Amino acid sequence: MRKITYIVLFLGVWVHSQNKELLYDFNDVPQALNQNPGALVTFDKHFGIPLLSQIHFNFGSSGVSAYDIFKDDGVSINTKISNVIMSLSNRDYVAFNQQLDIINGGWRKDENTYFSYGIYEEADFISYIPKDIAVLLWEGNADYIGRSFSLGDVNFKGELLSVFHFGINKKLSKKLTVGARGKIYSSIANVNSTNNSGTFTTRLSSTGDNIYEHVFQFLDGTLQTSGIASLLEDDNSDFSKDIKTLRKRVLFGGNLGLGIDLGFTYQPEDQHVITGSLLDIGAVFHSKDVEMYHLNGSYTTEGIGLVFPQLINENGTTPYWENLEDEFNGSIKIDTLKSNYTTWRSTKFNASYRYNFGKTSGDDCDCYAGSKPYLNSVGLQVFSIFRPQQPQFAATAFYYRRLFDFLKLKATYTVDDFSYHNIGFGASMHFGNFNMYLMGNNLSELQNISRAQSVSLQFGMNLIFDSDE
Repeated sequence: MRKITYIVLFLGVWVHSQNKELLYDFNDVPQALNQNPGALVTFDKHFGIPLLSQIHFNFGSSGVSAYDIFKDDGVSINTKISNVIMSLSNRDYVAFNQQLDIINGGWRKDENTYFSYGIYEEADFISYIPKDIAVLLWEGNADYIGRSFSLGDVNFKGELLSVFHFGINKKLSKKLTVGARGKIYSSIANVNSTNNSGTFTTRLSSTGDNIYEHVFQFLDGTLQTSGIASLLEDDNSDFSKDIKTLRKRVLFGGNLGLGIDLGFTYQPEDQHVITGSLLDIGAVFHSKDVEMYHLNGSYTTEGIGLVFPQLINENGTTPYWENLEDEFNGSIKIDTLKSNYTTWRSTKFNASYRYNFGKTSGDDCDCYAGSKPYLNSVGLQVFSIFRPQQPQFAATAFYYRRLFDFLKLKATYTVDDFSYHNIGFGASMHFGNFNMYLMGNNLSELQNISRAQSVSLQFGMNLIFDSDE
């Protein structure tokens, strides 16, 4: 147990902050390239402050918040938990995404070409609510005679990996800029269980030997893991050895994969800007430290029928529990396998339209608006991430305002699976070559954060250089 605690603490140091998808990035910071490799780039070189250039965090729970369970309203917590379980569906989910830049930089090759590179760590997890399993565990089956509880509700996916990337941003014309970024994934740990099936039903006995019978029918479930079994197999092993193993996996020592990002920016006129990108089109191939658990089979039991032998019977009582266990294990197999497997990344889609207005006097370039300086921008961004059951969607309206040459502000309003009233705010500040930005959402829930069904933050510090400075 102590070793498991150490591993959790080690992984915990990576948990900083993200929501670059739901809060539209400032285009005057290098991290705009992370969201769109085809973004407009007006600077000539950038260096991210190591471990501080991009810190993102996003947590969300659709259908329920902590306030729903822990609010002080005189209702017992057991009743509130029951009400929450009944209000959820198997399409509700809990999701967590975190990203931390380790190295980030880029340079301009010529007037139309910009290269970027970097290493970042990402943790991503989603679990759909297993509604049927939750009802069965919390309520029991006494009030649900004849109802089938589905194993298919068990559906989750989690991964921790490092990503090495190199990208090219190319301005093809005054109106069109495109970009592509290649990625190498090094998986640190992975766990997933999807596409499960089978049911558990308690019904009236079909034989009459007992009142009820319990039926496990066509169970077929799989749990795939990589990078986990070796860390947990010996609780007394050397902790420093495990840390070395995890470090090695960060630097190409894990299960490797390949991916690509694609993006474009189209600016038909100075005031109109259209962007689009597809991120993490790729997969990870798991062959090291792989362990898979497969459950399969059907079984029907009417419980244990007790037969009381005479006390003088020298053979003793019947081993009822052992017999039931043997019957169950003979009908439902749980196999441990070492098979290789492949996981696809959760591909993200971004698209936006921006209208610039409030043109200022002077010829200085505004890094946000493009080739002409504007004080204001309004726009709309749509975002989607492909998940095991169905894509997640979000739409964000934003307003941008340049107050001074060194300070730019942005307000956002997001509609997604978590909320219809998500208000966000961000600021980007330039002091010489130093840039810092900070963004957050759900500001309307700050008075009682427990009401929020999602929380997200963005923060970063970079050095940005132009040749004319």
